[in-house]
Amino acid sequence: MRKRRHRTRAARAVVAAAVLATAGCNAAGLGAGAGASRPSAATPVWNTSPASIAAVGDSITRGFDTCLVLTDCPEASWATGSDASVNSLAVRLLGATGAARSSWNFAVTGSRMSDLHSQMAQAVKKKPQLVTVMAGANDACRDSLDSMTPVAVFRTEFEVAMDTLRQALPKTQVYVSSVPDLKRLWSEGRTNALGKQIWKLGICPSMLGDADALDAAATKRRDTVQARVRAYNGVLKEVCAKDSRCRFDNNAVFDYRFGTDQLSHWDWFHPSRDGQARIAEIAYRTVTAKTP
Repeated sequence: MRKRRHRTRAARAVVAAAVLATAGCNAAGLGAGAGASRPSAATPVWNTSPASIAAVGDSITRGFDTCLVLTDCPEASWATGSDASVNSLAVRLLGATGAARSSWNFAVTGSRMSDLHSQMAQAVKKKPQLVTVMAGANDACRDSLDSMTPVAVFRTEFEVAMDTLRQALPKTQVYVSSVPDLKRLWSEGRTNALGKQIWKLGICPSMLGDADALDAAATKRRDTVQARVRAYNGVLKEVCAKDSRCRFDNNAVFDYRFGTDQLSHWDWFHPSRDGQARIAEIAYRTVTAKTP
């Protein structure tokens, strides 16, 4: 009888321990079923009022051809510019004085996605709370279709750039703009004779070359560039979605119907001040939204 009671008490102790272990495991969010989730406190909160901004990207972020022909005009940049008519993202978030003190533009005219990691390396030295990214147009704007950056390479290069930022600044937020609709820019800009002459100097030849040609070959060429831009935007969206502190504009820049008022009156392809202001509006709306 004593042995039987001893075995019964031991069995009860084992069952009780198992129950406690299971309860403790579920309470910590470990070993739970597929529907369980970790505590919401672990989810990072997006700051709609970052105190400093660094911009990386290409000629659009440098305000190229906004003020003078074939010249950068960073004061008119949608991201960090001081031009009151543009009302840049930095000015909208920080005010004119704050933007002058705590925003930096590391974009380089002509750069491609392969150049973004070096710009990120410069940006991290300033320890910004927000980094803006607008890159990819030059990966499609090549001398030939074969010269366009392959989509898989584009993805890897963007991931490398993001890793460069994350290794140094894991909590810095990132705003990613979609690549503009290059085919629409061609369609609008080709109505201007001066613009088409500037295009012949080598601006986006894959899309803008033989601007008035409407034959099957020219149409196929432009459609191929357009498809590549769409694919790039898909990559930007997918890579950004993997980072809880990254927001993509959901193709808002690509979808914006730029007209001649939004195009540079120097080359009829890059944004004018009005076009820069429209891009700034999209960025501000995305950054300050309560939810992505």
